[in-house]
Order: sequence, then structure tokens, then C-alpha cells
Amino acid sequence: MTVPPNSAAPYGVDPQGRPYSDKSKIVAGILQLFLGTLGIGRFYVGSVGVGVAQLLTCGGLGFWALIDGIIFLVSNDRTDKEGRPLRG
Repeated sequence: MTVPPNSAAPYGVDPQGRPYSDKSKIVAGILQLFLGTLGIGRFYVGSVGVGVAQLLTCGGLGFWALIDGIIFLVSNDRTDKEGRPLRG
């Protein structure tokens, strides 16, 4: 017996029952590592305010962007603008 897909959670749910985002933490991390001085990883997940701050500070001279990109890749608690955990 197959379970019909849940239209409210097309990408599944995390262990706490929250629906996964349509955004990927791997894509966000890679964008942040390579284009983080422009805040692109943050714009991708919908964090416009932080993206603008990274854009204006050149990603904290690259340090903020590098650390942020690594955290995107290894963390399981990053969310998109709607509070849904990123797929990974």
C-alpha cells in the first residue's frame, strides 16, 4: 500500500513533523561559499536582510560568507523564509 503524497508537504517532513522547504541546503551552502560576498546564498533561502548586510560588507570580508556556507552544509536546523527546514 502506498501513501498518497501530502500536498502541504510535497518534499516530505522532518522528524519533528515540519514540511521541508523547496530550497536545498547543499545549493545554499555552495552558493554561499562561492558567491557569499554578494549574499547570494542568503537571498536564495529568502533571508533578504542578511543578504543585503553580506552584500554591503562583502560577506564580512569573506569570513562571514565562508563560515555561513560551511554551516549551511553541515547544519540540519537552517530554515527558509517561511520557517521550513532546508532539504539536504
